[in-house]
Amino acid sequence: MELLPFDISHESPKDSYLPLSSNPRSSFVNSTWEPDGISFFIIQGLANLGEKKMILFVILLLVYIIILGGNIMIIFVVLTDPKLNSPMYFFLCNLSFVDIVYTTTTIPNMLSGFLTDMKTISILGCFFQMHFFIQLAVTGRAILTVMAYDRYVAICNPLRYSTIMTRPVRLLLIAGAWGFGAFCTLPATSLAWQQPYCGPNVVRHGWCDVSSVRRLACADTSVDSIVSISFALVALLTTAILILTSYVLIGVSISRMSVAQRLKAVGTCAAHLTVVSISYSSASFVYISYRVGNFPPEVRIIVSVLYSALTPFLNPMIYSLRNKELRESIRRTLSRFRPAVGSAMKDINTVS
Repeated sequence: MELLPFDISHESPKDSYLPLSSNPRSSFVNSTWEPDGISFFIIQGLANLGEKKMILFVILLLVYIIILGGNIMIIFVVLTDPKLNSPMYFFLCNLSFVDIVYTTTTIPNMLSGFLTDMKTISILGCFFQMHFFIQLAVTGRAILTVMAYDRYVAICNPLRYSTIMTRPVRLLLIAGAWGFGAFCTLPATSLAWQQPYCGPNVVRHGWCDVSSVRRLACADTSVDSIVSISFALVALLTTAILILTSYVLIGVSISRMSVAQRLKAVGTCAAHLTVVSISYSSASFVYISYRVGNFPPEVRIIVSVLYSALTPFLNPMIYSLRNKELRESIRRTLSRFRPAVGSAMKDINTVS
């Protein structure tokens, strides 16, 4: 989940010779705001890769299909299987929903960009995409933090678990995760929205990334950068510290248990801990590589796309493989459809 304002290219956006909108309006026109000089952005994406674009199109399409299929399966199973009624699966269902919407804000636009020579997006659409992409990234990490707290209560206070994690508390935690995402996102996107954009209008990224759009502003954006980095650090450090604290307390509690209890406790945390480790490790790797490595813009975009899709892609697999209850529930769900498919095939054969 891309939270920090990565720099996709060190070249000046003024070097672009792609066409600009000639709309001269500024400020408020008919009660609608439009930036000075332009009325749309051009998403550069991977336009310079030539025939290789189709290979990437197929790979990204398959990844997106797997993301949708896996996360929709988790949501369906959790909502329909009465055995999966614990708070852990409620939070997992919400995480899967966030992953679906998070990837849907960017991947379909990128896929359409592979099929066209020039991908454009309206000013309003660009900032909506920017806002929801960042907010959903922060919200996803906040839900991972809530899940860490849920594991802490289940392991460290098992006798009080059902009285602590009541339905109102669960709803409050999820609402808090969405509120935290909005709190960390609104300042950066609001400041970017208020900047004047005179041209060029080429966003050197696969979508409307806040740092890439900020480069196109016709005014000083130093305050915007400071605010963006500050709230990105708040989002990352707050969630990371809370998750780490939860697992330190879990570790202390596990150290006092018997061997059998330790194995059971570790089993309940394994999937979540794996997802958290992959998420934060990949974020750290991408951020360091962007700052240290001297990569072409196309490579940076590919890395950014793969990183943003990595956790939503792996979440269903990790939870399905590491969680026995969920795995058995998926198996039961699939078995319910097999008789229906079998009877349908028999009807077809009878008619023929």
